Amino acid sequence: MQSQKRGADLASNTAAVALSADRIKALITREEDAFRAGRRRSDEEWRDARQVEPRGVPSSHQDAAPQPIFVERGQGSRIWDVDGNEYVDFHNGFGVMVVGHAHPLIVKAVSEQIARGSHFAQPGHDVAVVARNLARRFGQPQWRFSNSGTESTNDAVRLARAFTGRERLLKIEASYHGHHDSLMVSVKPSPELMGPAEAPASVPQSEGIPRALVELVTIVPFNDLRALEGAFSRHPDDVAALIVEPAMMNVGIALPDTEYLEAAKEIVHRHGALLIFDEVKTGVTIAPGGASERFGVTPDIVALAKAIGGGLPCGAIGGREDVMALIDQKRVSQMGTFNGNPLSIAAARVTLEEILTPSAYAHFDALAEVLQGGLETVIAEHRLPFHVTTMAARGGIGYRTERVRNYRDYLEMDKPAAYLAWLYQCNRGVLMAPGAEENWTLSVQHSEADVQRYVDNFAEMARDLRA
Repeated sequence: MQSQKRGADLASNTAAVALSADRIKALITREEDAFRAGRRRSDEEWRDARQVEPRGVPSSHQDAAPQPIFVERGQGSRIWDVDGNEYVDFHNGFGVMVVGHAHPLIVKAVSEQIARGSHFAQPGHDVAVVARNLARRFGQPQWRFSNSGTESTNDAVRLARAFTGRERLLKIEASYHGHHDSLMVSVKPSPELMGPAEAPASVPQSEGIPRALVELVTIVPFNDLRALEGAFSRHPDDVAALIVEPAMMNVGIALPDTEYLEAAKEIVHRHGALLIFDEVKTGVTIAPGGASERFGVTPDIVALAKAIGGGLPCGAIGGREDVMALIDQKRVSQMGTFNGNPLSIAAARVTLEEILTPSAYAHFDALAEVLQGGLETVIAEHRLPFHVTTMAARGGIGYRTERVRNYRDYLEMDKPAAYLAWLYQCNRGVLMAPGAEENWTLSVQHSEADVQRYVDNFAEMARDLRA
């Protein structure tokens, strides 16, 4: 499926008018005050947690301005925080909860399984059932399971290196592929360190990453075939794989140019390397078979996690017969105590077989139409320098007039406006993932009224910006 909604690609929209930075700053101050006033218990919990947890959170991404929100429970499309605030959940656990919270079929499947036992570290019947479902969706014949996106991408690059006998990886500038050392390189590098656009620098994401591993990663921009060819020219017979999010999700949403993925695959194969799709975010959220289906390109290896597990920790890697045969041949170790855990597999099976059905994707498309049409109307009415992108359960507002094609376009996003929009939504009962780089994820339990609330909140912000 090649078609996708590119939203209002407003490159030719001369009606857009710049926003007042002073107005945005004043509204941020007002909204931050309201945010803190309504979340005093979250603040208390956070202060207490900092006594025993660095930054007071279990994952650093959760420490977002102005303070973390401590959640108590979720049901359907809603969650409630410890202060009693109710939200329509557009965050959905960084894209995990496409099934919604406490879905009855998930509750039933997991409850029945835990009554039979929660962990055996032995194979079970349903693992192959889930693997066959993923094989049908993604066109990959062989599958292994993991417990997270990080584990999936780690396994994928190990397979690629073993299959090719090469060590170098090509990685897209600013893509995040998990927190293992091999790929924690040039994830949102600072402008003074990122190097030239045609040959970006390899910048470690944090301290503690060995320089030797950083030097094995060559960075290329998204949607830039010339730079991709240049990387292979600089490193002939040295590249094991290109790993790419087929729709880049760490810069809002950057869609692939027409034929970019197919052309990248041709270049990669011509140079004897493999193509890895990181579909941790796009897998089963933008189409039944993720980006592989939506854009009509099948990689050599695909890495999945998040939404396939129905809310439980779960990851998977699928690949060509000859690539995955390295595991059969004991040339590559792919293991994990919790791989194929019966609780995760029970949730994955019901998610894939009974929840994410064709009617679910029709529902996502209908909700996306409400969001796309409503938001574009507000943007046009108030002449805002923004654009909208929707793809089934995924979507977001880009705080820039033209669509974002790569990380350097993302750097031109209006970050204060994005932060203000997050505050407006949160203070009016919609929880979004924080930061201009993030986007929303809908669930099968979201309603038209739920998504209209998002549009209405955005419209209120637009009126205040132009007041």
